[in-house]
Amino acid sequence: MNASCFLVAVRRGCTRTSRRPQLVLPASTSMVHFRLESSQVVSAARLPYRVSVTAGKRYAWCACGHSKKQPYCDGAHKAKAPSITPLRFTPEKDQKVMLCACKQTKNAPYCDGSHFRVIFQDVVKSVKGVFK
Repeated sequence: MNASCFLVAVRRGCTRTSRRPQLVLPASTSMVHFRLESSQVVSAARLPYRVSVTAGKRYAWCACGHSKKQPYCDGAHKAKAPSITPLRFTPEKDQKVMLCACKQTKNAPYCDGSHFRVIFQDVVKSVKGVFK
C-alpha cells in the first residue's frame, strides 16, 4: 500500500482499503432515530384522472401524491408528508372532471396541462442518461 492510499484509508477509518469504513456515532447517542418525511410533492401519475363528481359533495384531493386512493386523499400524508395537507373542494354541479395526478397544477385540484411539462422533463432525463 502506497502512502496516498494509506492516508485515504486512515481518513476513512480503516487500515486496509478493502474494508468498508465503520460508522462512528457520538457516545451520547445509543440509537439514531429518523423518520421518512417529505415536504416535496410526489407525482402519483403522469396523466390526469377523469372522475365523476357530484354537486354539493365534499372531496379531499390528495396534494402530496402518497395516497393509495388517487386522486383522493386516504390520510397517507400524515406519516409520509405531514407538511402537505389535502385540498378540500365541493363541485357546484354534477360533471366529469380531470383531476391532476402529477401534482404540479396551478389550478388545483383540476388539471391545467402541467403534466406535459413533467413528461417532457422525464424524456429529457432519459435521453441525457443514454448519452452519459
